[in-house]
Amino acid sequence: MGRTLFIDIKDGEFSTYLFEIKGDKYELKENKKYPLSGKYDFSVYSGPENVGNTCLSLPIGALNFRAIDLPFSDKERVREVLPFELDGMILGGSENVVFDNINIGTADNKYQFLAVYLEKKEMRKILEKLKSCEIEPVLVTSLELRPIVKDFNFTKLLSPATLAEEDRIDLAFEEIKSPVINLRRGEFSYAGDIEKTRKSLRITTILLALIGLIFAGDGVFKIVSTRAEIMSIKNEIRKEYQEIFPGEKNIMNELYQLKSHLKELKGKEDILIGVSPLALLNKLSQIDRRGAVVNEFSVDKANITIRGEAQSLSEIQQLQSRLKTVFDEVNISDSKDSAQGRMLFTITAKEKRI
Repeated sequence: MGRTLFIDIKDGEFSTYLFEIKGDKYELKENKKYPLSGKYDFSVYSGPENVGNTCLSLPIGALNFRAIDLPFSDKERVREVLPFELDGMILGGSENVVFDNINIGTADNKYQFLAVYLEKKEMRKILEKLKSCEIEPVLVTSLELRPIVKDFNFTKLLSPATLAEEDRIDLAFEEIKSPVINLRRGEFSYAGDIEKTRKSLRITTILLALIGLIFAGDGVFKIVSTRAEIMSIKNEIRKEYQEIFPGEKNIMNELYQLKSHLKELKGKEDILIGVSPLALLNKLSQIDRRGAVVNEFSVDKANITIRGEAQSLSEIQQLQSRLKTVFDEVNISDSKDSAQGRMLFTITAKEKRI
């Protein structure tokens, strides 16, 4: 993992721990403290050079918490339903916060989760302050949460124990290996690795194209030097590929595996800049549909498509009028009678742009 910087924010100050990480062990290369004169004012900080990744820990007092009981334990499924659970608990709704969750136990045949969240405007302010100091954290967590969730109770959460500096350093290393939470999600997701990988993939693609040309000319230029150059380039491609994907051991066909990674990368890019179906569903749920029933709802970057049925064309037109209050370009693209005597309809719309 190399050199990793961990920024630990406390009350009135912040500490920096520079780790040299090798496997499951670390060597603390540097430990400094800085005053925090204003709220998240990092202007006094002058970081070390040649740092790989940077991680950030927020004080537990900067975060908000809600306890939620759910019938399932899968963390990703929990993240999907949390916005609906939090909407009734948070002033302004879940749209204004960034959140993660921690499984803290079971009770009455249900799984108990601690929802940890921070206002988006606060997260944006923190990241902007760090960016002005040329710091881009890959992880935003809270090391103070780790000892609390090991044997969780709300008393510990309300009155957390004071941690010694050496304990905070050990906890920082644990967070780097396996964070208890990560608030860099949604619009705040860390995109630096994608950009670095994209650049490296472009270099590798050029090398692959070059080796393709050399193979095409191999039948004409039957000379030892060309064959040696081909092997050199193949080795360079293998080396470049292994640097980009160090955890991949079974390398059979660099070109095929590279295309597979490119496809995966494009999928991640869509997640970062894509639509928010949960937010759109929330808007739709607040619209009075009366006699109209929505059977299908699909969304992509360009369009929102709503399919359903109603008693009459008048009800469909009324639904169209109400949809215009929250969506743009609302049109009835199709309507027809069903075998049950109701009218089937398809309405298309676009998300409002601010």
